[in-house]
Amino acid sequence: MITKEILLDIIGSIDKDATVKEVRRGIFWTVVVSRFCGLSSTMLWEHCDQDTKEEGLLKSYTDMMASELARLSISDNISEASLGVAAINSLIEIDDSRCIEKNAGDMLLEIGGDKNVSVIGHFPFTEDLKKVAKNLWVIEKRLRPGDYPEEDTEKYLGISDIVAISSTTLINHTLDKILKLCPENSIKILLGPTTPITDVLFRYGIDIISGSKVIDESTALKYISEGANFRQLKRTGAIKLVTLMQKDMLKRGGNEI
Repeated sequence: MITKEILLDIIGSIDKDATVKEVRRGIFWTVVVSRFCGLSSTMLWEHCDQDTKEEGLLKSYTDMMASELARLSISDNISEASLGVAAINSLIEIDDSRCIEKNAGDMLLEIGGDKNVSVIGHFPFTEDLKKVAKNLWVIEKRLRPGDYPEEDTEKYLGISDIVAISSTTLINHTLDKILKLCPENSIKILLGPTTPITDVLFRYGIDIISGSKVIDESTALKYISEGANFRQLKRTGAIKLVTLMQKDMLKRGGNEI
């Protein structure tokens, strides 16, 4: 199992296609509008000075079907992969009746008390989580004070009760490597606005899927184009947080979710 296979499985589970109506690529967020308005983190190709496009005329993204654009999610060019994941999210119809409107950070504070917790990626809730967790290991590529380097991933994931994984791991195709290091009985959470809200992810060992849903498209497009970060975007009311859980996640590890 590799991350690209997970992405193709998600694409294959989507039964309705649509034309791409609009694409926006802001500083923080990439947006594709097709059936719905889909987000992903903007991640740029490291060698921006090199032309990675084929010679000839550039095909506009709005000349494509969303399913075609979605297949860019498996590209080794991380900028294209970011766009492809946004296209996937633009095709997924989120079933509100199956979701709870809850912040993943709040959930981690509830279930992470006196637990060993690893977080892949930096999130605003980590300082609060540090106060309640038995141990908290924040593993990051771009280290901040108190973070742990990628080289420590295997060491700490192997002893974690809860592992929270940034959904940007779908874009850089590292999700499968992280899941292989998680203890079988650990609670595994995929979180962040990039997260596809689909139970296909449950097949691969994810227990909780926590992401976002755009509820005001025009406002979201406006502020993303102007460089809004996620906290700013949330304050506009253009998005809401959504969480989908496995049925057996009502109770895990003695904590009620």
